[in-house]
Amino acid sequence: MGDILNDASLFVADEEMVRNIVSLRESQDVFDDLSDDPVEQRIAIDHEMAIKPEEYRSNQPIIDRPFEESAWFNAVAFPFENWAHSRFSAGGFGVWYGAPKIETTVYETVHHWRNRLLTDAEGFLRPGIIANRRVYHVHCEAALVDLRPFVEQNPALVDKADYTFTQALGARLQREGHPGLLSRSARCAGDICAIFNQQVLSDPMTACYLTYTTTERGVVVEREIGNAWMVVA
Repeated sequence: MGDILNDASLFVADEEMVRNIVSLRESQDVFDDLSDDPVEQRIAIDHEMAIKPEEYRSNQPIIDRPFEESAWFNAVAFPFENWAHSRFSAGGFGVWYGAPKIETTVYETVHHWRNRLLTDAEGFLRPGIIANRRVYHVHCEAALVDLRPFVEQNPALVDKADYTFTQALGARLQREGHPGLLSRSARCAGDICAIFNQQVLSDPMTACYLTYTTTERGVVVEREIGNAWMVVA
C-alpha cells in the first residue's frame, strides 16, 4: 500500500459523475393503501417525517445517504461482517460511489443486485425479476487520489471478491482526510470514483431511468420500456 501512495498522483476532478440508485420510475403514495382520504394521507406523511431519525433528513439524499446510513449503522455492534461493507470501506464510514460513464454504473449495480440482493433472497435469482433504477449526474470538484496506473501491478485493487486490500486503503485515505479516489472498475473496463467527503459533491440532476430484468441470457437493461439498451451477461 505504501508504494502506491508514495507514487500516486492526484486527478483534479471538475466534472459530472454518474450515480445509479434503486428508485421507482413513477412515484407512488406509500400511504394510499391505508386511507383514501387525502387529509389522512397527509397526516401519515407528516408523522413519518416527525419520527424520521435526524441522520435521514438531508434535502439531498442522493449525495448524503451513504454517509447517513454509515452513521446509523455504526450504532450496531455487528457480531458478523458489517453488511454495509463495500470495496473501499468495511462499513465503519460511508462511501459515495459513482463513475464518469453510465455504462460503468450499470455493470457495477447489476453485479451487486444479482450477486448480493437476489442471491440472499432464496428463489429470486431466476428469470423475470425486475428492478427499477434512477440515474443522476452529480458534480464532483475534488483532487482525487488516482489509483488507475497501479491496477496492473496491484490486481488486488480490482479483485472481484476479496476487498481486504482496498478496504484498508480506503480506511487510510478516509482517516487522513482525502476527499476520494479514482480507480478501475472490477466489473468492466471503466473507471469508478469513491468519495469520502460529501462536501465535494453538488448539483444532483436526474439523467434517466433504467429497468433491469433478469433473463436466461443475463440482465437486460432498458432506458425506454420495451427497448433493450444493454445486456449484462
